[in-house]
Amino acid sequence: MGEIVSLKLVRKRKARDEKEAKASENRIIFGRTRAEKQKVEAERALAERKIEGHKREE
Repeated sequence: MGEIVSLKLVRKRKARDEKEAKASENRIIFGRTRAEKQKVEAERALAERKIEGHKREE
């Protein structure tokens, strides 16, 4: 005879595995470290100041 398996537990385990796979995919797509976010923000601010410095006063 085969081993008795609880379908409820199998479904829960499958759902958990799918959720973890989706989370892993999202970490790759959306995940950035705090340092990366700060670097991008600093570069944006520098570019904005540079543009503002080149504008003419009217």
